Amino acid sequence: MSFAGVMLLTLYKGVALTHQAEPSESPDHAAESGKKSWTLGTVALLANCLCFSFWLLLQSKLTKKYPALYSSTAYMFLISPLQGGGLAAAIQRRASVWVLTRPLEIVTVLYTGILGSGVGYVVMTWCVEKRGPVFTSAFIPIIQIMVAMIDFFFLHENLYPGSVLGSILMILGLHILLWGKKRDASEASSSAPKEEEEDKEKQVKS
Repeated sequence: MSFAGVMLLTLYKGVALTHQAEPSESPDHAAESGKKSWTLGTVALLANCLCFSFWLLLQSKLTKKYPALYSSTAYMFLISPLQGGGLAAAIQRRASVWVLTRPLEIVTVLYTGILGSGVGYVVMTWCVEKRGPVFTSAFIPIIQIMVAMIDFFFLHENLYPGSVLGSILMILGLHILLWGKKRDASEASSSAPKEEEEDKEKQVKS
């Protein structure tokens, strides 16, 4: 249900519920550029979901064999700039693009690197170690809700039915998952004493 909410929030808009001023653009150019952007965005979104799922599963295995969260995250971020930098250099070869001149650009890079990547991935790795990849991935769609709220309240973007319905589905899916996890934990805790009693009875009989 949460996945359906994310897809609905990302891929569907509908009629605008609010009427914020938007920049005018020719219909032909907007339709052509929008079609290309949506196709490329959909492929990139699916690839990101697939790769991130593999990363969560890999972290669940890694934390059992190598429980040092800070050093494992440091190793990961040591390799990531090499891969990302090589790809970016192959796509954009102008040196002027790499120079940060505005204060907002510098703050954005520092915030993304320190909080968005460094602290964020340490916290996610810790959550995977404590509660598993399924529990951690259940809270990832909340990012889309926060983005929609920031777009509406701070960037004054229009609010669409897809954003509202997708957010509702994500919250319901998260609630159902947490309810199921709580029920499984209660059943496991109640079955543990019974298993201990059965083991004791077997030992007495033997």
